[in-house]
Amino acid sequence: MFVSGFVSVIGRPNVGKSTLINSLLGKKVLIVSDKPQTTRNRIQAILTTENAQVIFLDTPGLHKPKHKLGDYMVKSALGALKEVELILFMVEAFCPPGPGDTYIASLLQGVKAPVFLVMNKTDLAPQDYEEKFLPLYRKLYDFKGFFLISAREEQNLESLLNGITEVLPEGPQYYPSEMLVDHPEQFLAGEMIREKIFMKTREEIPHSVAVEVSSMELRKGKDLLDIQAVIYVEKDSQKKIIIGRNGSMLKEIGTEARHELERVFGNPVFLDLWVKVKKDWRKKENNLRQFGYE
Repeated sequence: MFVSGFVSVIGRPNVGKSTLINSLLGKKVLIVSDKPQTTRNRIQAILTTENAQVIFLDTPGLHKPKHKLGDYMVKSALGALKEVELILFMVEAFCPPGPGDTYIASLLQGVKAPVFLVMNKTDLAPQDYEEKFLPLYRKLYDFKGFFLISAREEQNLESLLNGITEVLPEGPQYYPSEMLVDHPEQFLAGEMIREKIFMKTREEIPHSVAVEVSSMELRKGKDLLDIQAVIYVEKDSQKKIIIGRNGSMLKEIGTEARHELERVFGNPVFLDLWVKVKKDWRKKENNLRQFGYE
């Protein structure tokens, strides 16, 4: 019997949703960062085995929005609760439920799909975390099951995957076996560049950045992938930080992004980066549409 279905992965910002999906797929297809709200779009990541196809919906972390981009991110996350076969509610194993977890649990009260509690980051948790914190989480919602994992250390993921496939119904293979994500390559390239900006910059800078890949093609007659991309920020001062003294920061971002792109796409990459200002783009609907947040 072949089973298939859609699985929403929800939780507060920075609980490890993208890391979990990357680890289950065995390949990095989603960007990760130690900063909250790294994921902005709802992305479908596809895991195909001999007996199952699981389509994971990686969602932005649920948070209180401060601008139109934040509104979009929250709506995207909430929309992922509908018409799925299973929901994974991810929390951090090293702490009790907070107001954000309680809020998310309240949103689950009306959903039809079963919900697994996934306590992540067990490698960082105290020895007695299961006895101390699990009962508190189980008071929030009537979970179908619970799993104690470390997505980063890839601990207990096989048990989680087995639990997922046991719940999924018999169904078709929705996507080709080799397909890992439902977004075009330009989107993935832009995300990899944005990840390096998250890693290299601090405070509000990474959250003020959008990346638009304007062209991406193999150079004629050569095994070289040419990528041109524009990094948009909201202020001139942010542009100066992204570029850095004598272009040093932009060069670092470009070098690390190029290495990541070569690993993902399997080709040598020539990466051409530009930085432009688009004032307050996160507050403007036409800019959000331009950057793919619809």
